[in-house]
Amino acid sequence: MVRWILVTLMVVSLGLAGWLWRDNRRLRDELAARPKPAADGDDPWREVTPPSPGTGGGAPMAGLLGRKPMTGSGPRPTLDDPKAESRLERRLRRQEQMATMLGRAPGESEADYKARITPMVELALGGRRNELADMRRAAEQAAGVTEAQRAELDAAFGQVYDEVLAYTNSAIADGSLTPYERNVKGLLQYAGGLGSILEGAEGRIGSILRPEQVDSIYQSGFEWGEYLGVNAPWEQLTPPPARPR
Repeated sequence: MVRWILVTLMVVSLGLAGWLWRDNRRLRDELAARPKPAADGDDPWREVTPPSPGTGGGAPMAGLLGRKPMTGSGPRPTLDDPKAESRLERRLRRQEQMATMLGRAPGESEADYKARITPMVELALGGRRNELADMRRAAEQAAGVTEAQRAELDAAFGQVYDEVLAYTNSAIADGSLTPYERNVKGLLQYAGGLGSILEGAEGRIGSILRPEQVDSIYQSGFEWGEYLGVNAPWEQLTPPPARPR
């Protein structure tokens, strides 16, 4: 069970990492699009006017008739160190980022929400989906999996995905999964239930493949749980409700 829960948490981490990468890229693009500051030579405030002849100097009356050199004796002025972010402030900031990323903005329709979230999911999971598809193909080929068996597996996986979507939509509806507040208990309960669904899928796989085929795929390092978790159609989830006021 623990292994399946870890797989679930890994999928969530991949999604968050993809969003952070996308957000950082957007910020870099905005910074690059800003006009560059003017060169130092173009700033009139940076030009130093030389002293006029006959002014200043070290005469006793220099302070009254000319420019008196500044000779401070105290410590140089410094800026206060920036206030360190407390653990609570960091937690609140991250929670707000989560709400902005996965929550629904005011007036945002379900269609607009999906149009915003779908590219994010594809960015986070697309590359890993391709890698796992290649790994599955190689593992099945080495284990002698037939096309008929592969078709049976795909049909079984379709049923698993339906269970995953129904279970996740239910968790979103009852508030166990919410982007607006911390709900560690709800998240762990959801991860445990999702792990049970993925673990049950392993029994279906064992009813389709022969024991030696199951062992061969396992020895290759391919994980069915990761494959199912990453390839689940998360893009089809029902959007969360609007943020409570």
